[in-house]
Amino acid sequence: MTGNELPIGEDDLQAFIDDRLDDRRRAAVEAHVAARADLADRIAAERRHRTLLRGQLEAKFAEPIPARLRIANLRANRRGRWIGSTRAAAAALAIFVVGAVAGWFANGLAPTPVQSVATAGVTQSAVAAFRTFVVEVAHPVEVGVQQEAHLLQWLSKRLGRKLAAPDLQPFGYKLMGGRLLPGGSGAAAQLMYDDASGRRLTIYVRATDGTETAFRFQREGDAATFAWIDQGFGFAVTAVASRDQLLPIAEAVYRGFEGRN
Repeated sequence: MTGNELPIGEDDLQAFIDDRLDDRRRAAVEAHVAARADLADRIAAERRHRTLLRGQLEAKFAEPIPARLRIANLRANRRGRWIGSTRAAAAALAIFVVGAVAGWFANGLAPTPVQSVATAGVTQSAVAAFRTFVVEVAHPVEVGVQQEAHLLQWLSKRLGRKLAAPDLQPFGYKLMGGRLLPGGSGAAAQLMYDDASGRRLTIYVRATDGTETAFRFQREGDAATFAWIDQGFGFAVTAVASRDQLLPIAEAVYRGFEGRN
């Protein structure tokens, strides 16, 4: 390792196991692993375990997504309940949607739901951006919350859709700002939030191919992500949190964007 390279950490090892490193970083990690027999044994064991786990869950992955969890059905159900109802009825519907999605995961029907190719791509990009910028102290965002109106107008113009900053204060998170990122064949946006303890959460948005999907959950190391595709855009919410903690936040983000389009 040269003096300019960052030390090899757990995130590097997990990315090495998943084959997510670029050539230069992979070479550095390979050299690090080769110099430690105990680490090489651990890497080999984790790769065998993941291969075995994927094989055991392959049949489950092939199962269709329940219709009630597709974005189109969530929207139709939500709008149908809204017509002629009071605010209390709308609040009850939000609770119903969260409960329905949570029940699907909690019942173990899909312990690690397989993602469509498009949703998986959005997830991977969101997690990579999360890991890159969430650790930044001096420059976590490109445009701060003090210029929120300018930030959202700029990102909306580059993405080609109206972009909002969902209110996550009920969950203890406040907006820090955001940045423009490369995303597939176009641009992507990242909004970053933090809570009173300094924990950070990101919302990632980019145009993508693929049909509407249900919420998809994935964990990579300590980073948890809910992702979905809606109206030609991929969305992902990522944080160091449990699935149960992140699910209502993701649903609130979905409502925040859906209500503006």
